[in-house]
Amino acid sequence: MNRDRKAKIVATVGPASTDTATLEAMFRAGADVFRLNFSHGTHDDHRRRLDTLRALEHSVGRPIGVLLDLQGPKLRIGTFADGPVRLEKGAAFRLDLDAARPGDVTRVALPHPEIFAALAVGTELLLDDGRIQLRVEGFDSERADTTVVNGGLLSDRKGVNVPGVVLPLSALTAKDRADLAFGLELGVDWIALSFVQRAEDIHELRALVGERAAIVAKLEKPAAIAQLDAIVDAADAVMVARGDLGVEMPAEQVPAIQKRIVRVCRRLGKPVIVATQMLESMVAAPVPTRAEASDVATAIYDGADAVMLSAESASGKFPLEAVTMMNSIIVQTEADTHYTESIQASHSPARAEIADAIGLAMRSVAALLAPAAVVAYTSSGHSALRIARERPRAPILGMTPRLATARRLALVWGVHAVLTHDVASVSEMTGFACATAWREHLAAPGEIVVIAAGMPFGAAGSTNLLRIARLGEGGAVQ
Repeated sequence: MNRDRKAKIVATVGPASTDTATLEAMFRAGADVFRLNFSHGTHDDHRRRLDTLRALEHSVGRPIGVLLDLQGPKLRIGTFADGPVRLEKGAAFRLDLDAARPGDVTRVALPHPEIFAALAVGTELLLDDGRIQLRVEGFDSERADTTVVNGGLLSDRKGVNVPGVVLPLSALTAKDRADLAFGLELGVDWIALSFVQRAEDIHELRALVGERAAIVAKLEKPAAIAQLDAIVDAADAVMVARGDLGVEMPAEQVPAIQKRIVRVCRRLGKPVIVATQMLESMVAAPVPTRAEASDVATAIYDGADAVMLSAESASGKFPLEAVTMMNSIIVQTEADTHYTESIQASHSPARAEIADAIGLAMRSVAALLAPAAVVAYTSSGHSALRIARERPRAPILGMTPRLATARRLALVWGVHAVLTHDVASVSEMTGFACATAWREHLAAPGEIVVIAAGMPFGAAGSTNLLRIARLGEGGAVQ
């Protein structure tokens, strides 16, 4: 089950991809991590899907990552007495806390006091994914009087965005906390946190999760971009949620923001997922548009660890075709000589730490000797992450005695994770690495592997050893 590519695919599971046969076909076609979107479906739905994925993992003998995506706060207006209303440009429109009174063309409820607490005169409010724009003219703790800047038809319970404003509310709702507890009980590998505004949101989630799962910060608000380095540093991985970013900031700015986020994640050695509408037309069609194929390729050229399918695989008509197409785009892009050049050109200096020094040395050795594989013995996954940061040309064989680590590494660029036993000596480590590289069809007799590990063996975060070995017959050390 080796992939002939470095970047990974995250596929969302939903009604179109719940049955065992479809999930297995999607995995074999290229899905590395499966996303459970807790904005939709019941706990029983997600339990069945996770049980199916764990059974699939056992049958194929490969670690499969599972990502739980929390819904986060949903800011919405109330309802209207007589159906949708049309807001005209220049008209006055009031938002207030009176949820008991249906709205009309002059007002509607906004049952979120946190928004009123953060307003200022001139604040921009976006309704219905930015289709309607309001400007605040006056406000207090219970109401806001606005002028319609961009009008249109407005109906019940449409979403509200407040771009550029840090709202005084937690990224974790009561629903999220219940979903989180459920997901941790099931044993998911990654938790994606929505509505991240600051690094403290990640710390709040970390206090609840501990070491039971790794955390993905979803970057979907301009306030998060203002604290980008601190948020990336606090999280274990990042998702570029371009759909929501495109609502709260001008669409023409999103490509540059995406590149900036990927660069920061590359520099800090954190996996980054590019998400939202990547192959959107494949929700209803068996092939993507040329623009969508270029969009996926651009994320790969930038050096993203993973690209994600949302509705394409969850509710679309062609979930398997979407995974197959995304896999093909990645393979073709990574085969381009310009891809290697762009990855090498975007390399950033390593930190003055032992693990980074080993990763940098491995990168240099790999460039000189062209090994068949580089091997990272890792308990926590840290050494594999630091090596992946260097983007070596050879595949990274991540060998770990922890199943949880192997599953998490399914998200990381270039890493082929294998569950192994602990080793007790350098000679045992070398022999087992060579035998595993041969068994996994990553290296053949006569080829070189470069091995990174830590001494004493089994101690997390102790990577301090680099070993070069040549394979003999049957994967033995020559």
